[in-house]
Amino acid sequence: MLISQEIVLPCDLRLPNRLVKAAMAESMAPAPAHDPNDKMLVAYKEWAKGGWGMLLTGNVQVSEQYLGGPMDVLSSSSSGDVQKIWTEWASTCQENGTPTVVQLNHPGRQSPLGAGQRGFFTKNLAPSAVKLNFGSSLFAGVASSLLFGTPKAMTENDIILVIDQFVAGAKLSFQAGFKGVELHGAHGYLLAQFLSPKTNQRTDGFGGSPAKRAEIVLRIIRRVRQATSKEFCIGIKLNSVDASSNDSLADTIEQVGLIVEAGIDFLEISGGTYEDPKMAQQNETSSTAAPTKEMKQSTLQRESFFLSFAQTIRAHFPKVVLIVSGGFRTRMGMEAALQSGGCDMVGLARPAAVLPRLPKEIIMNESIKDEDANVSLKPVILPKFYNYLHWLLPVKIMGGGYSSMYYAGQIQRMGSGLRLFDARP
Repeated sequence: MLISQEIVLPCDLRLPNRLVKAAMAESMAPAPAHDPNDKMLVAYKEWAKGGWGMLLTGNVQVSEQYLGGPMDVLSSSSSGDVQKIWTEWASTCQENGTPTVVQLNHPGRQSPLGAGQRGFFTKNLAPSAVKLNFGSSLFAGVASSLLFGTPKAMTENDIILVIDQFVAGAKLSFQAGFKGVELHGAHGYLLAQFLSPKTNQRTDGFGGSPAKRAEIVLRIIRRVRQATSKEFCIGIKLNSVDASSNDSLADTIEQVGLIVEAGIDFLEISGGTYEDPKMAQQNETSSTAAPTKEMKQSTLQRESFFLSFAQTIRAHFPKVVLIVSGGFRTRMGMEAALQSGGCDMVGLARPAAVLPRLPKEIIMNESIKDEDANVSLKPVILPKFYNYLHWLLPVKIMGGGYSSMYYAGQIQRMGSGLRLFDARP
């Protein structure tokens, strides 16, 4: 099986297999320090035992003013023991030889009220002053205004500071012993906001063309490489969403080319934003039917939300190492995606939250038949009051947000040493 085969990244980092524990917000790092704590170490110790090829941490925020959530880990912590704490975190993740990469992020305009050390009237940052659009209803507009507001268009000094913050987060990760960082350029966060013409309406050196919209990303990659080493892994997570038209596809291909040329070691394909949360959609079924060897390969490939776009990237950049995350639930589907050449690794998020030892116990367990090696999850049922709220406030992210909270809760149970809910049918 390709799944179980080793892969070597351009930085010479060796991964023992092709299964990646994808990034999920742990929501376990309270204010004021936002440091990784003992509960996080317990959770990552479980994943470290799982036989994964690589672990990606949940998104670590680079700015203390702007967090993605009130319990996010912060790379610019003022804690005096931050280096010691991070070194212990890296050691725990990698105690069984699984390389671990820190996902670095800045939420930009998607930093909700109360997440970060900023004043009540301090505006979120964004490339341009483009407000989040949750829908046409009055309630949706009120929610956007109250929770996020209209962001401030960043000055060049703001941009330079953000670049410095990403570099500082990478340097901390490097010194702590992590094997690399992944820049979060997807899901509508700040780097994705710069890359997209919908949210970047600038006409200076950081906007106005696909190349200029990618400039902040390119500078971060080059600076991180200078601040770390040639063996330190630098990856990036990008959206497939903006490739829905020929124009946006051409822009995306141009930007990916520049990013690859800047020297990345892998590219993870995902999708969605707070306005259109594809990353939070459910691909589950209550059916207990297992896949069969007679299933068409095209059917198996549809497990992945974003494989088609990854195949397009592969056609243009045959040597780039690709991870596709989202939707995979069966060994046969994962193997089919790898065999298709559309990706080199498979990212799993929600299954990893309920089955931290999934690779060892199921996917790469040779005693389990192909047709039985699956991890279909039951759909998360929204509470009745959520359905009522959604009727009042028809915002796409509400359902997906609840599902994400559910799986974050599973990680928190793991960190507390509690039994995980088995979400399989």
